[in-house]
Amino acid sequence: MPARIRKKAETIHDAASSAAATSLPLHIQVRETIRRQVKDGELIDKTGRLMTEAELGRHFGVSRITIRNAISPLVNEGMFARARGRGTFLRSNQPENWVGKLMGFSETIRDAGYQAGAKVLQQGMTNRHDAGVRDQLKERAVWQLKRLRLADDIPIAIEHAFYPPDIGLELEKRDLTSIIMYSVFEDELGHAIKEANQTIGASLADTTSAKLLGVKVGSPLLSMERLTLSKDERPLELLRSVYLPDYFRLSINLTRRHA
Repeated sequence: MPARIRKKAETIHDAASSAAATSLPLHIQVRETIRRQVKDGELIDKTGRLMTEAELGRHFGVSRITIRNAISPLVNEGMFARARGRGTFLRSNQPENWVGKLMGFSETIRDAGYQAGAKVLQQGMTNRHDAGVRDQLKERAVWQLKRLRLADDIPIAIEHAFYPPDIGLELEKRDLTSIIMYSVFEDELGHAIKEANQTIGASLADTTSAKLLGVKVGSPLLSMERLTLSKDERPLELLRSVYLPDYFRLSINLTRRHA
């Protein structure tokens, strides 16, 4: 085994014996190491076939259940494809492409193989919001919902959403810890969604977000703002969120336009 691969494998093996010392479950550590090593051309053969679960278990020094839990989200993302009787293969034509599908937190987390959850931090009508909220929602008073979002009971995001009053008053009748927001918009409230405009950036954890997410003040976070519009161009939701970057990766396929 080349020294570079052995060193990475030993790192995961060490993590297996000290999982309590990290905020990330072992299968997530293994998953991200598989992701990195495969991109470096490791763990796969010339045909793109990934090592078997048994081989990966020996490679990383972990159980096959851990390997299975690590690989499943990568298959769901589209990085790998399973071929019955042949193995698991790298989809080299579009690994990890972000195709712009509009999904809420719960849908995204469940698709990645986790149990989604939430803790409501704040909710209700307010007129104490900034000009950005007022201008984008076109409302002087809005209904707000701030939640700590969980994946397998681990805090990984903070979402602060703002809604027109009529929508907010409907939402507060529902279980806000398990609600599938976009399904409620379309299937229950009759608001067909046309599109969402999303901006992604980086930020640093302040005292409040650091405490909620279990990280140090100043730790890097992924930040996002999304305005969701109905087919008649009505603003339905303005969502501002911060995420632990270990759990979210966005890749966009770019092509160069030639004359």
